[in-house]
Amino acid sequence: MKKTVLLLLFVTLSLYAKTINIAVAANVSYAIPTLIGEFHKQNPDTKVQTSLGSSGKLTAQIQNGAPYDILMSANMKYPDSLYKKGLAITKPVVYAQGALAILSVRQRDFSKGISIVKDDTIRRIAIANPKTAPYGKASIQALQNAGLYAEVKNKFIYAESVSQTVAYTVTATDLGFIAKSSLFSVKMKQYKKDINYIDVNQKLYTPINQGIVLLKHSANNADAKAFYRFILSKKAKQIFKAYGYHVK
Repeated sequence: MKKTVLLLLFVTLSLYAKTINIAVAANVSYAIPTLIGEFHKQNPDTKVQTSLGSSGKLTAQIQNGAPYDILMSANMKYPDSLYKKGLAITKPVVYAQGALAILSVRQRDFSKGISIVKDDTIRRIAIANPKTAPYGKASIQALQNAGLYAEVKNKFIYAESVSQTVAYTVTATDLGFIAKSSLFSVKMKQYKKDINYIDVNQKLYTPINQGIVLLKHSANNADAKAFYRFILSKKAKQIFKAYGYHVK
């Protein structure tokens, strides 16, 4: 009898548990703990679960029925696709604009800018898969517009996501095209601008407008809607800015 009562209590509490599930583009992995921490100040009882990955793979999971409430994508393409297919209940909105950086764990002469990729000492370059990761697509575009792509494409080591690109850059390659936001994490603060990294000229790639949508699964989830509103709030924009994003 006691076990039955406890089981019923557990089921009842589970029904009323405030949990939201968010699919988060890998580049946001560095900022999301701070964002969730700020959200919890006003919503302490809401549990926020995150799944990190490339925007393309997360979108494929959503299309296959993954029960996410929100998608925070690294571009507008994937949220727009979900909205057009009826899998999102809000039109895509830009929550931040991402930026690219080139990183090396060794000190480099970055006076050449992006042309450093041509150096003989640069044999392997980490880059996110442009087919599924918007930052990878932007990296390819920057190299093409700089007239360097054909000359260095054989140096590429492809990662599944921009966060995996960071891992490759610090362990296995000579350079990496990474999300600038990653440089603001505690583990990365040892790397210095113009010594270990430089920004990629934003004129070389299409602005990385990162889009958010509420998904069909969140239709009756007030807590998911509260988190969605928070991500578009002034406070959240301040946090994104602190992590190297551009905000409007």
